Amino acid sequence: MNNSISHLCFFQSLPLIILKLDATQTHRVYYCCCIIVLTLHFPPPLRLTQRMSAADADMVAQLSLLEIANLLLAKLLSYVPSLPSHGPIFELLHHAFYEAPAYHLILEGLLVLSILWLVVRKSDKSKDKGPKLTAKEVEEIIAEWQPEPLVPVSGPEPVVVPVVQGPAAAFVQIDGQKKINLASFNFLNFVGNKKVEDAAVTSLKKYGVGSCGPRGFYGTIDVHLELESKLAKFTQTEEAVLYSYAFSTVASVIPAYSKRGDILFVDEAISFPLAQGVLASRSTVKYFKHNDMADLERLLIEQQREDAKLAKKAKLSRRFVVVEGLYANTAEIAPLKRLVELKWQYKVRIMLDETFSFGVLGDHGRGITEHFGISPEDIDIMTSSLEHAVGSIGGFSYGKTFVMDHQRLSSQGYCFSASLPPLLASAALCALEAMEKSPDMFTTLRSRSKAIHAKLSTALGRHLVVSGDASAPMKFLTVKQTKGRAADEALLDLIVSKANDKNVVLTRARYIEDYERVQRPPAIRIALNIGHSEGEVENAIRDIAAAADEAAKAHSS
Repeated sequence: MNNSISHLCFFQSLPLIILKLDATQTHRVYYCCCIIVLTLHFPPPLRLTQRMSAADADMVAQLSLLEIANLLLAKLLSYVPSLPSHGPIFELLHHAFYEAPAYHLILEGLLVLSILWLVVRKSDKSKDKGPKLTAKEVEEIIAEWQPEPLVPVSGPEPVVVPVVQGPAAAFVQIDGQKKINLASFNFLNFVGNKKVEDAAVTSLKKYGVGSCGPRGFYGTIDVHLELESKLAKFTQTEEAVLYSYAFSTVASVIPAYSKRGDILFVDEAISFPLAQGVLASRSTVKYFKHNDMADLERLLIEQQREDAKLAKKAKLSRRFVVVEGLYANTAEIAPLKRLVELKWQYKVRIMLDETFSFGVLGDHGRGITEHFGISPEDIDIMTSSLEHAVGSIGGFSYGKTFVMDHQRLSSQGYCFSASLPPLLASAALCALEAMEKSPDMFTTLRSRSKAIHAKLSTALGRHLVVSGDASAPMKFLTVKQTKGRAADEALLDLIVSKANDKNVVLTRARYIEDYERVQRPPAIRIALNIGHSEGEVENAIRDIAAAADEAAKAHSS
């Protein structure tokens, strides 16, 4: 019987094995599937292809499943000497079959069956999924097809952008006319400064125009290191990291530290670059009302309660509070003292963006930390810009050395963007030296900001409301008696146009509304410049008031 069964065809005996399968022998499925795989891979001379006789079939029908499986294994093992490389495999299978737990065999058997099913299954081509089209019909459909537009067909009218001829300094040339510039963030009047321009020209002759490489790939030039050292010294921190673009600074720094699973407590009035950094981090975001420390504390208390319930998860996640020193969307100053108190009380880290407060706040222009007399060491991560008060291009992050070193490996804007052109770095160096030598410029800027805030409120009180911190060089003018968003926007646009006719350059504050957490009211944004004399600013205020009167009269008629 053994001799006959040793020559039986495996595929003829497989149905008998399946028929004899019962609940106590299901773990043999694994063994049978292994035999299938190995048999399919045997060369034709070694396959069990001899047909069995009727007598052999009767004998097989009387055997138990275990007896059949053992006989098949014995037959397969008889070929091991002729296949030396297969010997250990069969021994391993034999060992695993008899000593492995039953549930192991069941799970692995199901896995093998699934793999076999995926290998041998064929797609059902018999099912007709739709009517067959003729070649002519296909051509007609292709000819009629029109792609969706890349942008909405109907939308807001494009904004007419004025073209400036010459530097965007305290005064600009537009359409051949000299106009006072109250639209650019050139707070310290470094754009158009002769010394800064000369420094940039000298650097241009020495280094050329661009760097053509990221900082880690031959894009680091000695002037970059000099500027980083100067920035660290100026801000009284251990180290600074230079970026080629202010937007990419904050948008890269936030996701470099905060990841999925971490928690960000974010002021709802943050600017668009910060919002993009928050989005890129993929962290859990909890917004608190603008500059409302009571609302922030409420969120922190709620988080403490959640952490107490999920202690293990809490240990693996980090918590950050994301704020701006001087908010781009409101011109208001963050209550940093209270933020630092909450930081130590609730064990969170602070991410502070000083894009608009650097070079503006503080006796030496160091920003909001100097403004409130807070040590930079109390702030975990700080970012800022060279594009406003400094009058160049680029951004930087500054703080403790071990925090900054992490950005050189993990911040996308630093690792993958071409480094700052040397001429712009040289211009920023020159501006920083001027800020160090003449700190009185910051006193002048603050005193003028407060005076202009009061004068604007008096002159425009009938039609417009002046908002923002009085000491900030940015002001927002909103409609006093609103008639709806569309009507307010139309009125403000008319005021800007009429002011331009009077040689005063203003601009509407514009937002990407789909990305703003809170919709800001329509407003005109004014940016001050220490390059303007008091008389020039007073004349500009009178012209703005006259433009507002004319626009309100025309708008109401």
